[in-house]
Amino acid sequence: MKLMVMDGQGGGIGSTIIKGIRKSVGNDIMILALGTNSIATSGMMKAGANKGGTGENAIIQTCKKVNFIIGPVSILFANSMMGEVTPLMASAVSTSKAKKLLIPLTQEEVCIVGITKEPLPHLVDQVISLIKEEFSNV
Repeated sequence: MKLMVMDGQGGGIGSTIIKGIRKSVGNDIMILALGTNSIATSGMMKAGANKGGTGENAIIQTCKKVNFIIGPVSILFANSMMGEVTPLMASAVSTSKAKKLLIPLTQEEVCIVGITKEPLPHLVDQVISLIKEEFSNV
């Protein structure tokens, strides 16, 4: 099973996700850190990812090869994260056959109706529960 964690800017959300997965699931899962920039990738690598890639082409190619894509919901929005998510990146994520586990945090002018505001650690716990559930089905 391969998980792709995608983040931009400083990589804080992605790093938190990776740390949580490693703490809960251990090293049995391959985690690929994909950053829109090198700082985000570096932060996620330090958090425990197995491999990392940076930029548009790395993201586009990796989306084709993973079982799960995890990140903030803004990875689906072209030009989000202050323009770091390119239209091609957003398209690659949204059209990938991988299951998407998206955290409803965004700085964009988007309001997802029906979502309650939870702190990031609680949202990461929910992501980990979903991964464990899927991992037991493999």
